[in-house]
Amino acid sequence: MIIAPSVLNANFLNLEADIKATEKGGANWIHLDIMDGNFVPNISFGPGIVQQIRKCTKLPLDCHLMIENPELHVEAFAKAGVQYITVHAEATKHLDRLLHQIKELGCKAGVSINPATPLESITEVLDLADLVLIMSVNPGFGGQSLIPYCLDKVSRLRAMKPDLQIEIDGGINLKTMPQAKAAGVNVFVIGSAIFGAEDVEAETKEFGKLLL
Repeated sequence: MIIAPSVLNANFLNLEADIKATEKGGANWIHLDIMDGNFVPNISFGPGIVQQIRKCTKLPLDCHLMIENPELHVEAFAKAGVQYITVHAEATKHLDRLLHQIKELGCKAGVSINPATPLESITEVLDLADLVLIMSVNPGFGGQSLIPYCLDKVSRLRAMKPDLQIEIDGGINLKTMPQAKAAGVNVFVIGSAIFGAEDVEAETKEFGKLLL
């Protein structure tokens, strides 16, 4: 069971302190939402910021590329020091090749699908992927509510692949996290519910209690 706070919702004028607070609160990974303004209607940050984040934490960096043509950019993020690189099945024409490319760069390879994308689009690469990220909101913005049918997708995926790392991103809070856990999620991306709290460290600890 892994808690991966998403720094998309952190205070970028106080980013190192926010990351350190989640570490003290028991976070396991740091989640990086990379947006290009094309695949999703928002822009976040790139490899340069990731390099700086790498310097301020020893936690694994979980890089979620919500970008077009990810095969052109995975090397830059690998060099920036991330451990996981997750790409969207919808964003590349050659998913098998791209997952192999990520592994050849020395990173764990993840694949993500949007809420309306069927599981069948990734069944052929499940044995190749180290992680599957189920989007439980339409990607592009923080603070959205979880789409309930995405939990059914998680349950079906868990039945298909019992030993798979299944991550969920979108609308995870203290109320929805137990539902996601029951569905079969073991990696929880949490953004505004942690970084929107007055005490980031204490709020991270509250999520950690739900993993017990």
